[in-house]
Amino acid sequence: MPSRPLSELYSKLAPEAAETLLLSETPREVGQFNVFNVADLMLANRDRPPMTFDRRAFYKISLMRGRSRIEYADKVVEVEAGALWFASSRVPYRWLPHDQDQTGHFCIFTEEFLQPTKGRMALEELPFYQPGAFPVVQVTDTEFAAIGDIFQKMEKEISSEYAYKYDLLRAYLMEVIHYVQKLQPAQLSAPTHNASARLMAQFADLLERQFPLESPQQRLRLRTATDYAAQLAVHVNHLNRVLKETTGHTTTALIGSRVAQEAKILLKQTNWNISEIADSLGFADVAHFCNFFKRQAGLTPGDFRS
Repeated sequence: MPSRPLSELYSKLAPEAAETLLLSETPREVGQFNVFNVADLMLANRDRPPMTFDRRAFYKISLMRGRSRIEYADKVVEVEAGALWFASSRVPYRWLPHDQDQTGHFCIFTEEFLQPTKGRMALEELPFYQPGAFPVVQVTDTEFAAIGDIFQKMEKEISSEYAYKYDLLRAYLMEVIHYVQKLQPAQLSAPTHNASARLMAQFADLLERQFPLESPQQRLRLRTATDYAAQLAVHVNHLNRVLKETTGHTTTALIGSRVAQEAKILLKQTNWNISEIADSLGFADVAHFCNFFKRQAGLTPGDFRS
């Protein structure tokens, strides 16, 4: 499933919105950023077909209010009130409004846009981008208004002539991220720095880097707990003990859960046959894959796909 490029997104937007595209206008700037009003885009795109379920080649942070449905990886949530949603470039998603009564804002940006921010956190280290997390945060009316004020400052600044507007826009983007970080439980809002936490983070990053699978010819490079331990230069028993203590799950269980998630995405969103999916995910034969998938999902691959 190739990532949808930014150019495709802009081809669907109203011309007046596309005029504010930030395209590295000065040599010192990298990356891309833009911000939009949800109500304006709902009006401009009311006759267009629904959003497709795909990966996009950019990150997206959406503040929305209204009845809608968010599909992210193999998870689904129904939004009834205010919510903030963090979409990653690594994971397929789509947003399906239930009616035209939608308000809010969203911004899109590439990872390169944040590169000049010294000491910035890595996006994929944030709790709402962690493997297995569902990055939708319900917000109160007060929180919705506070975050909306930041988005409004973005909208005002992006069309300004200020020489350092890029720096200011990066600051506003980080303000949104930190505001939401502070809403998370204390144990998630501040990263730990002990050896076990570092090893767990390294494992999670290594696991995520195996995905997405974008063609039947692509194969998982690392498939077993021993494979990951070797790559991380630790004994497999040590890796398993650390992950069990940190997450409550074994290395094999964590790998299996992520492989099952990718299998669900491939079954629902591609036309690959089951044999191709099994082969790409590292299974020796289709029967082995079917048994694995049924243990994980409670259905056979064929039943899940239908």
